[in-house]
Amino acid sequence: MKRILLRSGKSPFDVLPVEEALHRDVIATNSGNLIFSDAAHKILTTPDTEVVSNSMRTEVAAAGRINEEYDAFVVPLANAFRPTFEPALQRLTRLIGKLRIPVVVLGVGAQAGLDQDPARLKAMEPTVRAFCSAVLERSASIGVRGEFTEKYLTDMGFRDVEVIGCPSMFLHGDRLTVEKRVESLTPESRIAVNGSHTAVRSGGLHRIITRTHAHYPNLRYIGQNLTDAKQLHWRDVDSPAGRVTQMPTHPDHPMYREDKVRVYVDPVTWMDDLRGFDYSFGSRIHGNIAALLAGTPATVLAFDSRTLELCRYFEIPHRLLNEVPADLDPATLYEEADFGPLTGNHRERFERFTGFLDKNGLENTFTHGDGGAAFDKRLRSLSFPAGVRPWNDTDPASLTSRFGWLQQRISQLDAHNTELKRELAKSRAGARGAAKAALVTPSIYRRARRAVGGPLRRALKPSK
Repeated sequence: MKRILLRSGKSPFDVLPVEEALHRDVIATNSGNLIFSDAAHKILTTPDTEVVSNSMRTEVAAAGRINEEYDAFVVPLANAFRPTFEPALQRLTRLIGKLRIPVVVLGVGAQAGLDQDPARLKAMEPTVRAFCSAVLERSASIGVRGEFTEKYLTDMGFRDVEVIGCPSMFLHGDRLTVEKRVESLTPESRIAVNGSHTAVRSGGLHRIITRTHAHYPNLRYIGQNLTDAKQLHWRDVDSPAGRVTQMPTHPDHPMYREDKVRVYVDPVTWMDDLRGFDYSFGSRIHGNIAALLAGTPATVLAFDSRTLELCRYFEIPHRLLNEVPADLDPATLYEEADFGPLTGNHRERFERFTGFLDKNGLENTFTHGDGGAAFDKRLRSLSFPAGVRPWNDTDPASLTSRFGWLQQRISQLDAHNTELKRELAKSRAGARGAAKAALVTPSIYRRARRAVGGPLRRALKPSK
C-alpha cells in the first residue's frame, strides 16, 4: 500500500463541530482551501494508495518520520507566490529540503494585480527560486494554475513547468455539467454572492451587493474567511478585518440580521446548499468553483491575476471587477454567461492534469480506481455540520453547541492549568532544594576540610 502525505487542513472524512473547526482553523484562514485539498484527496485515493492529511503542519524536525512513513508528499497550493505567504513558503522549502521522497506540487499560483505585473514579487524571488528548485529536485515537473504563473517561473529560468489549473475542478473527473436552469433571473431567483474583504472594501463590490440585496430578496452571501465564520458564530468583531462593516458577515450588516449569510467548514455541505441556487457570482474563485461543481451557473468578477488566470484556463465566465458598473444587475451576467467552452473542453484539461500526475508517479482514482465511488459513499455516510449562520436569536437549541463547547474548553483548560501548577510546584521544590544544596555545600566542605585537613597536615609534618 502506497502512502501519500497531503498538505491540507483536515481529511475530508473528519467531522468536527463548528466550534472545534474554527478553534483549530482547519480551513487555514480560508474555506476555499478545502475545496482543492478535498478534491486532491479524492483524486489520489486508489485501492493501492492511502492519502493522509498533514493538518497543515510544516515541521522540519518531522522530515525523518515523513521519509520513513510515506512514499510521496503532495502539496496542493493556491496563490503561494505572494509576499504575505513568504514565511510559510520558506518553512515549506526547509522541510522539502530534508525529504528523500518525491514531492509534487499541484496548481501553485503567483499573485499580482489585473495588469499581471510581477514587480511586487521581485523581493521574494530568492524564496520562490529556492522553493521551486527544492521541488524540482524531487519531481519531474511543477504544476501551476495558469499562464501568468507559468511565465513568471519560466522567466526565472525554470523549464519543467506545466499549466494544470487547480485540482478542485477535477473533483468529478472528466465530467462537468453546468446548465442554466431558468431562462432568466427574476426577483424570486435564488442567488449566491461572494467576495474577498479587499474586493468588498476597496473594489466596490459592497455597492453591487447592496443593490442586488435590494432587488433580489433571496440573495445569500457566502463568506470564506475565518474571521467571517467567527463573526457569524461568535459575533466576534475584535479583529481588524472584523471591523469592516461593509461585509455582510458583520453583525451590523442588514444581510446578517436577515440570516442571509453562511460560511462552510466542509465542502460537501457547501456544494449541497449551492445546488439549490439558480446562480452564483462574485470575486471568490473557489466560491464560484463550488457552485460549478454543484452544477450551478456562476460568473467570476476577477479581481487579480490569481482569479483571472484560472478563469482563462478553465474558460469560466468572468468579468473584470474594475470594469463592471456599481449598478450591475446579476441578471445581465447570467444572460451573457456561456458555459459551452467550460464544459466542452473539460475532458482535454482533465487528461492534461492526469498526464501530469502520471509523469510524477501518482495514480488517480479515475484511471486506476473506482472513479471515486467509495470515496463519495463514505463521505455521504457521515453527518457534517450545516453552514455557519448568523447568531441572531436566543433559541436555546442554537446555543447548546456553543455553550457546550465552551464548557468543555473551560474544563480542559482547568485540567491543563492544574497540571501546570503541579509541575511548577515540583520545579520550585527542586529549585529550593538546589539552592539549599548550594548554600549547605560550602559549610559541609569547610567542616570536612577541617576534619581531614588537620590530621593530614600532622601526618605530613616532618618528624624532628
